[in-house]
Amino acid sequence: MKILLTGTALTMALAGLAQAEGSLNIYNWGNYTNPELIEKFEEEYDVDVTITDFDSNTTALSKIEAGGHGFDIVVPTHSYVQIYVGKDLLMKPGIPEMENYGNISEVWKNVDWDPGREYTVPWQWGTTGVAVNKTAYDGDINTSAIWLDTPEELKGKVNVVPEMQDIMNLSVMYMGGEPCTNDKELLRQVRDKLVEAKSDWMSMDYGMTEKMSNGDVMASVNWNGSTFRARLNNPDVAYGYPKEGYIVWMDNVAVLKDAQNVENAKLFVNFIMDPENAALISSFARYANGIDGSEEYMPDEMKSAPEIVVPEELKAAGKFTSSCPKEVQDLYTAIWTDLQK
Repeated sequence: MKILLTGTALTMALAGLAQAEGSLNIYNWGNYTNPELIEKFEEEYDVDVTITDFDSNTTALSKIEAGGHGFDIVVPTHSYVQIYVGKDLLMKPGIPEMENYGNISEVWKNVDWDPGREYTVPWQWGTTGVAVNKTAYDGDINTSAIWLDTPEELKGKVNVVPEMQDIMNLSVMYMGGEPCTNDKELLRQVRDKLVEAKSDWMSMDYGMTEKMSNGDVMASVNWNGSTFRARLNNPDVAYGYPKEGYIVWMDNVAVLKDAQNVENAKLFVNFIMDPENAALISSFARYANGIDGSEEYMPDEMKSAPEIVVPEELKAAGKFTSSCPKEVQDLYTAIWTDLQK
């Protein structure tokens, strides 16, 4: 069996960390993993990688918590990392000792959801705002009114991604509150607003990259990278940053405590902290990453894209929030349950 050992692989192998063969099972968001990245990793370490998709943080957490899943790596959003840690689902794979750890940008190194990066490394980060097809609507798109007080032109043409944490916090900010509020009166108003607004929506679904590209949906709560990809296919698509408040988030790679291929998982964690490999992640899904030096390997259109470069006047409206306290999560879940009826 031919094994290609780069400097990184050799260093880790000598340190007793690597078994550069076998398999690796990754559980990640759908349409979010660059096939070129996986092919490169497989060739470099002679590891067969299997990617399984999930569509929401709650789906992924439920699957992992149930056990018997067979996954080695999961990619949760920052607001879910402490939930995984609290449930003792993640291992500490020795990230600060890894060769490429120093490439993590300082701003992302000591984060409140994972102090010292004991459990996770950056995958990608971005925002949750609104995507709009300008042929259907030519008004202000920097507002959550697109889906909470839907303009006449967009009624019956709007999608809302069913990601509870994002939708609840966007709604709370639209109604004048702060993310993770426990103000029960405000949350009652949020519930009423969501239930009322739902009658103007066409769907609560994922997969907006394709649907916005094809003109099947005219507006959607959506993530910036997905909207960027849709715009590359359809120049009528535009991305809005709600002035009432929008979400800033980071997805992170973690090794599961019951992983069967631990050493290969550690190899992958170190591998994606290499700037050139981090750029492969971003150039596919069109989100920024938290790895210094990756910019020089990025496609030129990433550097000035309106979905990546936030307008100066809207920067302050972005909110980066970790997981809400259990009391608030319970209130959010109750409202979400009502919305699904």
